[in-house]
Amino acid sequence: MPTSNNYFHLHLVSDSTGETLITVARAVAAQYANVTPVEHVYPLVRSQKQLDRVLDEIEEAPGIVLFTLLEKDLVARLENKCKEINVPSLSIIGPVMQLFEAYLGAATTGRVGAQHVLNAEYFKRIDALNYTMIHDDGQHVEGLEEADVVLVGVSRTSKTPTSIYLANRGIRTANVPLVPGIPVPHQLETLTRPLIVSLHATPERLIQVRQNRLLSMGAERGSDTYIDKQAVTDEVAFARKLSAKHNWALLDVTRRSIEETAAAVMKLYTDRQRNRPSE
Repeated sequence: MPTSNNYFHLHLVSDSTGETLITVARAVAAQYANVTPVEHVYPLVRSQKQLDRVLDEIEEAPGIVLFTLLEKDLVARLENKCKEINVPSLSIIGPVMQLFEAYLGAATTGRVGAQHVLNAEYFKRIDALNYTMIHDDGQHVEGLEEADVVLVGVSRTSKTPTSIYLANRGIRTANVPLVPGIPVPHQLETLTRPLIVSLHATPERLIQVRQNRLLSMGAERGSDTYIDKQAVTDEVAFARKLSAKHNWALLDVTRRSIEETAAAVMKLYTDRQRNRPSE
């Protein structure tokens, strides 16, 4: 189906939360800078009646159809309808499941939402999220030794969102701001268990992010040191000097998204765990 006005319809049909579909679809769509997908997300499609509504919407706004359905009758009906109205469709997990079956020599259980069961890994994530929310922005520094990762950095280096992203991966993450003229908590200087990662960005990038932040808050602080170039440059130099003094891992987040920053931190954490002697 050709695009019009630089957009196209993208239908994402899932019998679970749809997270897998959304992640895959957006990763691919990001490679096409000149067209924008109009997402239609249909989670928890588990019956013929629920599928009827989806098929009606696909017919009204034809486009690419991606799905993660396990029920064979639903899959067959969706694929047949797409062929009938001449729109492309693809199962995101189908080929992967076939590969697993061929290698393992066993059929799948066909259990919908199996990745979301309340197992130990799930409760580990909940524990990590609770810890991270309590230890955000330098709060409760007395509990920093219990963290897996501690992020430090000056204002607007994405400490909080990166912490939450890591917590969603089961990594207990605290973050502590670095502010010139204010001593860092002594607990931070004596940590032995957690990995400490210092997030950095160029002064230009920090000023841009801070200006956007002020605009979103309706604040007018144009002459404030918060966005003064020399003051911000001094902040960055202070943070780098402090990081070097304590031998904290350095991570430049200037051109990184939250996801990329978190992935880089997770790699540092995994490498550290791998090289750490068994206790």
